Amino acid sequence: MNLKQKPMNKADLHIHSNYSDGSNTVFELPDIMKRAGINIFALTDHDTAEGCKELDGKADFIKGIELTSICGSIKCHILGYGIDIYNKKLDDLISKGKILRHQKLETRIRYLKEVHNIELTEEELEWLYSRKSVVKTHLANILVKRGLAENNIEAMKKYLDACKTGNTRFDGREAIETIIQAGGIPVWAHPLGGEGERHLTAEEFLPRLGEMLKFGIQGLECYYSRYNFEEINFLLNCARENNLLISGGSDYHGINKDIPPGRLNTEEKTVELKKITLLNKIHI
Repeated sequence: MNLKQKPMNKADLHIHSNYSDGSNTVFELPDIMKRAGINIFALTDHDTAEGCKELDGKADFIKGIELTSICGSIKCHILGYGIDIYNKKLDDLISKGKILRHQKLETRIRYLKEVHNIELTEEELEWLYSRKSVVKTHLANILVKRGLAENNIEAMKKYLDACKTGNTRFDGREAIETIIQAGGIPVWAHPLGGEGERHLTAEEFLPRLGEMLKFGIQGLECYYSRYNFEEINFLLNCARENNLLISGGSDYHGINKDIPPGRLNTEEKTVELKKITLLNKIHI
Protein backbone atom coordinates (compact mmCIF):
# COMPACT_ATOMS: atom_id res chain seq x y z
CA MET A 1 0.00 0.00 0.00
CA ASN A 2 1.24 3.46 -0.85
CA LEU A 3 1.63 5.54 2.30
CA LYS A 4 -0.08 8.43 0.54
CA GLN A 5 -3.26 6.33 0.51
CA LYS A 6 -3.02 5.36 4.19
CA PRO A 7 -4.65 7.75 6.70
CA MET A 8 -2.14 8.59 9.41
CA ASN A 9 -1.91 10.78 12.48
CA LYS A 10 1.51 9.95 13.83
CA ALA A 11 4.65 8.14 12.70
CA ASP A 12 7.79 6.80 14.33
CA LEU A 13 10.48 5.69 11.92
CA HIS A 14 13.12 4.44 14.36
CA ILE A 15 12.04 1.44 16.45
CA HIS A 16 14.02 -1.49 17.85
CA SER A 17 12.89 -4.97 18.88
CA ASN A 18 14.60 -7.68 20.89
CA TYR A 19 16.16 -8.92 17.67
CA SER A 20 18.74 -6.23 18.39
CA ASP A 21 18.84 -4.21 21.61
CA GLY A 22 15.17 -3.46 22.22
CA SER A 23 13.18 -5.23 24.93
CA ASN A 24 9.94 -5.91 23.03
CA THR A 25 9.20 -8.77 20.67
CA VAL A 26 8.20 -7.81 17.15
CA PHE A 27 4.67 -9.04 17.83
CA GLU A 28 4.30 -6.68 20.78
CA LEU A 29 5.30 -3.62 18.78
CA PRO A 30 2.15 -3.08 16.66
CA ASP A 31 -0.05 -2.84 19.78
CA ILE A 32 2.48 -0.63 21.55
CA MET A 33 2.52 1.72 18.56
CA LYS A 34 -1.28 1.72 18.34
CA ARG A 35 -1.65 2.62 22.02
CA ALA A 36 0.78 5.50 21.46
CA GLY A 37 -1.36 6.82 18.59
CA ILE A 38 1.21 5.81 15.97
CA ASN A 39 -0.32 4.68 12.69
CA ILE A 40 2.91 3.82 10.91
CA PHE A 41 6.26 2.72 12.25
CA ALA A 42 9.56 1.46 10.90
CA LEU A 43 11.32 -1.51 12.44
CA THR A 44 15.03 -0.64 12.27
CA ASP A 45 17.01 -3.18 14.27
CA HIS A 46 20.78 -2.95 14.39
CA ASP A 47 22.45 -4.89 11.58
CA THR A 48 19.69 -7.48 11.21
CA ALA A 49 16.45 -7.88 9.27
CA GLU A 50 15.30 -11.00 11.13
CA GLY A 51 12.65 -9.11 13.08
CA CYS A 52 11.25 -7.65 9.87
CA LYS A 53 11.12 -11.13 8.36
CA GLU A 54 9.23 -12.48 11.35
CA LEU A 55 6.69 -9.64 11.30
CA ASP A 56 6.38 -9.56 7.50
CA GLY A 57 2.78 -10.20 6.41
CA LYS A 58 1.48 -10.01 9.97
CA ALA A 59 1.40 -6.22 10.40
CA ASP A 60 1.66 -3.01 8.37
CA PHE A 61 5.06 -1.45 8.95
CA ILE A 62 8.04 -0.03 7.10
CA LYS A 63 10.79 -2.61 6.73
CA GLY A 64 14.07 -1.11 7.80
CA ILE A 65 17.49 -1.65 9.28
CA GLU A 66 20.15 0.40 11.09
CA LEU A 67 23.67 -0.35 9.89
CA THR A 68 26.60 0.42 12.20
CA SER A 69 28.97 2.07 9.75
CA ILE A 70 32.02 4.23 9.20
CA CYS A 71 32.16 6.70 6.30
CA GLY A 72 35.80 7.70 5.98
CA SER A 73 36.57 8.83 9.53
CA ILE A 74 32.92 9.40 10.48
CA LYS A 75 31.41 6.79 12.76
CA CYS A 76 27.71 6.76 12.02
CA HIS A 77 24.52 4.74 11.92
CA ILE A 78 22.75 4.49 8.58
CA LEU A 79 19.05 3.73 8.49
CA GLY A 80 17.73 1.87 5.46
CA TYR A 81 14.01 2.34 4.75
CA GLY A 82 11.73 0.36 2.44
CA ILE A 83 14.33 -2.35 1.89
CA ASP A 84 13.79 -5.75 0.34
CA ILE A 85 14.56 -7.78 3.46
CA TYR A 86 15.22 -10.90 1.35
CA ASN A 87 17.76 -9.22 -0.94
CA LYS A 88 20.87 -11.40 -1.32
CA LYS A 89 23.37 -8.55 -1.18
CA LEU A 90 21.75 -7.32 2.02
CA ASP A 91 21.82 -10.84 3.47
CA ASP A 92 25.52 -11.12 2.61
CA LEU A 93 26.26 -7.79 4.31
CA ILE A 94 24.32 -8.82 7.41
CA SER A 95 26.27 -12.09 7.53
CA LYS A 96 29.50 -10.11 7.41
CA GLY A 97 28.18 -7.95 10.23
CA LYS A 98 27.57 -10.98 12.43
CA ILE A 99 31.25 -11.83 12.19
CA LEU A 100 32.24 -8.26 13.04
CA ARG A 101 29.87 -8.15 16.01
CA HIS A 102 31.18 -11.49 17.29
CA GLN A 103 34.71 -10.09 17.21
CA LYS A 104 33.58 -7.00 19.11
CA LEU A 105 31.75 -9.11 21.70
CA GLU A 106 34.80 -11.29 22.31
CA THR A 107 36.95 -8.20 22.82
CA ARG A 108 34.51 -6.76 25.36
CA ILE A 109 34.21 -10.05 27.25
CA ARG A 110 38.00 -10.22 27.57
CA TYR A 111 38.10 -6.56 28.63
CA LEU A 112 35.59 -7.11 31.43
CA LYS A 113 37.65 -10.03 32.74
CA GLU A 114 41.11 -8.50 32.38
CA VAL A 115 40.37 -4.90 33.39
CA HIS A 116 37.40 -5.19 35.77
CA ASN A 117 37.81 -8.81 36.94
CA ILE A 118 34.26 -9.55 35.80
CA GLU A 119 33.90 -13.04 34.35
CA LEU A 120 30.64 -13.95 32.67
CA THR A 121 28.89 -17.19 33.56
CA GLU A 122 28.16 -19.94 31.06
CA GLU A 123 24.49 -19.01 31.20
CA GLU A 124 25.25 -15.35 30.47
CA LEU A 125 27.55 -16.27 27.60
CA GLU A 126 25.00 -18.67 26.14
CA TRP A 127 22.38 -15.90 26.17
CA LEU A 128 24.73 -13.43 24.48
CA TYR A 129 25.74 -15.86 21.75
CA SER A 130 22.09 -16.69 21.06
CA ARG A 131 21.30 -13.11 20.05
CA LYS A 132 20.69 -12.30 16.37
CA SER A 133 22.47 -8.97 16.83
CA VAL A 134 24.39 -8.53 20.07
CA VAL A 135 25.38 -5.00 21.09
CA LYS A 136 26.93 -3.22 24.05
CA THR A 137 23.52 -2.79 25.68
CA HIS A 138 23.21 -6.55 26.13
CA LEU A 139 26.43 -6.71 28.12
CA ALA A 140 25.37 -3.64 30.10
CA ASN A 141 22.06 -5.28 31.01
CA ILE A 142 23.95 -8.25 32.47
CA LEU A 143 26.01 -5.88 34.61
CA VAL A 144 22.85 -4.12 35.81
CA LYS A 145 21.28 -7.47 36.75
CA ARG A 146 24.40 -8.21 38.80
CA GLY A 147 23.89 -4.95 40.69
CA LEU A 148 27.05 -3.36 39.32
CA ALA A 149 25.21 -0.31 37.92
CA GLU A 150 21.86 1.42 38.28
CA ASN A 151 21.07 1.29 34.56
CA ASN A 152 22.64 0.26 31.25
CA ILE A 153 23.87 3.78 30.44
CA GLU A 154 25.84 3.86 33.70
CA ALA A 155 27.08 0.33 33.09
CA MET A 156 28.38 1.20 29.63
CA LYS A 157 30.16 4.34 30.83
CA LYS A 158 31.68 2.61 33.86
CA TYR A 159 32.70 -0.74 32.41
CA LEU A 160 32.58 -0.76 28.59
CA ASP A 161 33.04 2.61 26.91
CA ALA A 162 36.81 2.61 27.41
CA CYS A 163 37.20 -0.75 25.69
CA LYS A 164 38.92 -0.40 22.31
CA THR A 165 37.32 -2.82 19.86
CA GLY A 166 39.00 -1.65 16.66
CA ASN A 167 37.06 -1.09 13.47
CA THR A 168 34.19 -3.56 13.43
CA ARG A 169 31.82 -1.30 11.49
CA PHE A 170 30.51 -1.68 7.95
CA ASP A 171 32.21 0.36 5.27
CA GLY A 172 29.81 3.26 4.81
CA ARG A 173 29.90 3.23 1.04
CA GLU A 174 29.10 -0.48 0.94
CA ALA A 175 26.31 -0.01 3.50
CA ILE A 176 24.68 2.82 1.54
CA GLU A 177 25.07 1.08 -1.81
CA THR A 178 23.59 -2.12 -0.38
CA ILE A 179 20.54 -0.29 0.98
CA ILE A 180 19.97 1.33 -2.40
CA GLN A 181 20.52 -1.95 -4.27
CA ALA A 182 17.92 -3.53 -1.96
CA GLY A 183 15.42 -0.89 -3.05
CA GLY A 184 15.77 1.20 0.07
CA ILE A 185 16.56 4.79 1.07
CA PRO A 186 19.71 5.45 3.18
CA VAL A 187 19.23 8.00 5.96
CA TRP A 188 21.79 9.28 8.46
CA ALA A 189 20.49 8.38 11.93
CA HIS A 190 20.71 10.95 14.78
CA PRO A 191 23.35 12.91 12.82
CA LEU A 192 24.18 15.37 15.63
CA GLY A 193 24.82 12.52 18.06
CA GLY A 194 22.93 9.58 19.48
CA GLU A 195 22.05 8.37 22.95
CA GLY A 196 24.59 9.47 25.56
CA GLU A 197 26.76 11.30 23.02
CA ARG A 198 27.71 14.97 22.99
CA HIS A 199 25.78 16.76 20.27
CA LEU A 200 27.80 18.29 17.46
CA THR A 201 27.88 22.02 16.90
CA ALA A 202 27.03 23.45 13.48
CA GLU A 203 30.73 24.02 12.82
CA GLU A 204 31.50 20.38 13.59
CA PHE A 205 28.53 18.98 11.71
CA LEU A 206 28.72 20.76 8.36
CA PRO A 207 32.06 19.27 7.21
CA ARG A 208 30.76 15.83 8.19
CA LEU A 209 27.60 16.42 6.19
CA GLY A 210 29.73 17.24 3.15
CA GLU A 211 31.51 13.91 3.53
CA MET A 212 28.28 11.97 4.02
CA LEU A 213 26.85 13.49 0.85
CA LYS A 214 29.84 12.15 -1.07
CA PHE A 215 29.08 8.69 0.30
CA GLY A 216 25.55 8.91 -1.09
CA ILE A 217 23.35 9.58 1.93
CA GLN A 218 19.81 10.51 0.84
CA GLY A 219 18.19 11.70 4.05
CA LEU A 220 18.65 13.03 7.58
CA GLU A 221 16.88 12.00 10.76
CA CYS A 222 16.01 15.59 11.65
CA TYR A 223 13.31 14.83 14.20
CA TYR A 224 14.77 12.81 17.06
CA SER A 225 13.78 12.20 20.67
CA ARG A 226 16.95 13.77 22.11
CA TYR A 227 17.01 16.89 19.88
CA ASN A 228 15.54 20.27 20.80
CA PHE A 229 13.88 22.47 18.19
CA GLU A 230 16.96 24.62 17.70
CA GLU A 231 18.85 21.49 16.66
CA ILE A 232 15.90 20.18 14.65
CA ASN A 233 15.48 23.42 12.70
CA PHE A 234 19.19 23.47 11.94
CA LEU A 235 18.98 19.93 10.54
CA LEU A 236 15.83 20.76 8.59
CA ASN A 237 17.63 23.66 6.91
CA CYS A 238 20.58 21.39 6.09
CA ALA A 239 18.25 18.81 4.56
CA ARG A 240 16.40 21.37 2.44
CA GLU A 241 19.59 23.06 1.24
CA ASN A 242 20.99 19.71 0.11
CA ASN A 243 17.77 18.16 -1.28
CA LEU A 244 17.76 15.46 1.37
CA LEU A 245 14.72 13.61 2.63
CA ILE A 246 13.56 14.32 6.17
CA SER A 247 12.94 11.51 8.62
CA GLY A 248 11.95 11.32 12.26
CA GLY A 249 12.14 8.67 14.94
CA SER A 250 12.20 8.15 18.66
CA ASP A 251 14.87 5.41 18.79
CA TYR A 252 12.49 3.41 20.96
CA HIS A 253 14.10 0.43 22.76
CA GLY A 254 11.38 -0.53 25.23
CA ILE A 255 12.68 -0.63 28.81
CA ASN A 256 16.30 -0.52 27.59
CA LYS A 257 16.09 3.24 27.01
CA ASP A 258 14.01 5.93 28.65
CA ILE A 259 12.31 6.90 25.39
CA PRO A 260 8.58 6.49 24.74
CA PRO A 261 7.40 5.59 21.23
CA GLY A 262 6.48 8.58 19.09
CA ARG A 263 8.74 11.11 20.83
CA LEU A 264 10.37 13.06 18.00
CA ASN A 265 11.76 15.99 20.02
CA THR A 266 12.65 16.91 23.58
CA GLU A 267 9.45 18.93 24.01
CA GLU A 268 7.26 15.94 23.08
CA LYS A 269 5.40 17.98 20.47
CA THR A 270 3.61 16.15 17.68
CA VAL A 271 5.26 16.48 14.28
CA GLU A 272 2.99 16.99 11.27
CA LEU A 273 3.41 14.03 8.94
CA LYS A 274 3.76 16.26 5.88
CA LYS A 275 7.04 17.48 7.38
CA ILE A 276 8.49 13.94 7.31
CA THR A 277 9.14 13.94 3.58
CA LEU A 278 10.60 10.44 3.61
CA LEU A 279 7.06 9.09 3.92
CA ASN A 280 6.29 10.27 0.39
CA LYS A 281 8.94 7.92 -1.03
CA ILE A 282 8.14 4.67 0.78
CA HIS A 283 5.76 1.82 0.03
CA ILE A 284 4.71 -0.85 2.49
